[in-house]
Amino acid sequence: MSLTLRVFQLKIESMLIARHISRYLFALIAIASVFTEARSQEIVDKTIATINDGVRTELITYSDLRWQLALQPNAPLDTPRSEDLNRVLQTLIDQRLFALEAERLPRLAPTEEEIAREINKTLSYFPSTAVFETRLKQVGFESVRDDNFERIIAQRVAINNYIDFRFRSFAVVTPDEQTRYYRNVFEPDFRKRFPGVVVPTLEEKREDIRQTLTEDRVATRIESFLDQAKRRVEIYILIEV
Repeated sequence: MSLTLRVFQLKIESMLIARHISRYLFALIAIASVFTEARSQEIVDKTIATINDGVRTELITYSDLRWQLALQPNAPLDTPRSEDLNRVLQTLIDQRLFALEAERLPRLAPTEEEIAREINKTLSYFPSTAVFETRLKQVGFESVRDDNFERIIAQRVAINNYIDFRFRSFAVVTPDEQTRYYRNVFEPDFRKRFPGVVVPTLEEKREDIRQTLTEDRVATRIESFLDQAKRRVEIYILIEV
């Protein structure tokens, strides 16, 4: 990269950071902070990607990627794998798209109870609270009570609430659809996997089938929403990870 191009990129990043801090509803932590890891190595934060919807520009930083990795069991933090970083980058892009859309439909902020439930849910994926807090400290948080950590969880709750409102609440599955799924999918699959075992009745499995069809419908609508949203915004990957 030429010196002129690099200087221009730095100027652009500086402008985006200023806009991000002043306008981003779910701001996590000020950009360009320095993290000290357990081995006392300093890592300067970098802007990895930007998302612009014509009104605001959202940033995704390297620290955002590491915070996201910290919430995932078995994902290495000291030397993150490229595939893990790219996976959480795509997750964060999707989250930013949901957050931008959610701001157009203002709703109540997540309650303390909702945030606590989400934290407990996250903790359940780890052997113990101590193990999880060790990971949090590796990426700059003090504990599960760290204000910045709770802010990240609050953002996740807000996005989940938006998804429930926008997609799940309108995903109606009729009794006829449940019956067809039972006859065409569930019953043949059950007989194939458990030969000789009595097949559960439709009424016994109706609620499970309803949930399955609902989640399938929600997933389809979310995928469609993200495809459309990505065509409406400008997404720039500034640094390959």
